[in-house]
Amino acid sequence: MKIATWNINGVKARLQTAKDWLEQSKPDIACLQEIKSIDENFPREEFESLGYNLVTHGQKSFNGVAILSRLPFDEVNRGLPGDDADEQARFIECVVSTQHGALRVVSLYLPNGNPVAADSIKFPYKLGWMDRLEAWAEERLALEEPLILAGDYNVIPMPVDCHDPKVWEGDALFRPESRSAFRRLANLGFTDALRSVTDAPETYTFWDYQAGAWQKNNGIRIDHLMLSPEAANKLISVDVEKYVRAWEKPSDHVPVAAELNF
Repeated sequence: MKIATWNINGVKARLQTAKDWLEQSKPDIACLQEIKSIDENFPREEFESLGYNLVTHGQKSFNGVAILSRLPFDEVNRGLPGDDADEQARFIECVVSTQHGALRVVSLYLPNGNPVAADSIKFPYKLGWMDRLEAWAEERLALEEPLILAGDYNVIPMPVDCHDPKVWEGDALFRPESRSAFRRLANLGFTDALRSVTDAPETYTFWDYQAGAWQKNNGIRIDHLMLSPEAANKLISVDVEKYVRAWEKPSDHVPVAAELNF
C-alpha cells in the first residue's frame, strides 16, 4: 500500500497538477494539506473519477486538509481535540480496513508560527497545537494499531534538514521549542519514515517560490510521515517525489510517499 502526503497549496489552483500526480504516482491513500477550499466547493468529482473516496475539512481561502483513499472510510473525525475555540481546519483523521486489520491515517497541517514576537499569538498557537497533537497521539497509540500522521508539520527537525541552518535561526520552523515538540512526538514511539530509510543531506520537501530556491536547491524538509510502531514494522520504502516541483504551476511542496506491506 502506498500512502502519500502533499501540501498542495490550493486545490483549485493545482487541480490538473494533482490529477496528473495521482495518475502517475498512484497512491492508495493521499493526504492533502492547504487545500484552501470549503468542503462544499472542493472538486470532488474530479478525484472520484480517478477511483478515490475522499473526505475534507475545509476553510475558505486558508488551511484545509483532505484524505483521498481507494478504500472506503470506516470512520472519519475532523478537528484536533483539546480546544473547542480553535476554528482552523488543520486536522482530519480516518480509519480504513485492510486485509490485515484497521489502518488509521491523519492528514495534518501544523501552524507555521511566524512571526515569533512577544506580541504575536502565532508562535504560542503553534506550540499549543503541538501539545494537543502529542496528547491526542499518545491516546491513539494505546490502541496498538497501525497509525500514520501525515502532513506539513512546519518543523525542520534537524540542521541537516535545511540548506543553511543560519538562515533559519529564529524562524518558528526551526526554533528549539518547535524542534523539541517534534522530538517529544517521536519519543512517544513514532518513527520518522523518511529518516528511517536515509540520512542523506539535501533531502528536502519544500522550496520557496522566491530567489530561485528550487533551481539552487535551497530547500527544507518539513513534510513528514510519522509512523506508529505497528505501521513502522510494515514500512518498505519512502520516496520524495521531487519531479512534481518541476511541473507547470507547482506547489512549493512536493509529495512524500511511503510503501507499506499490508
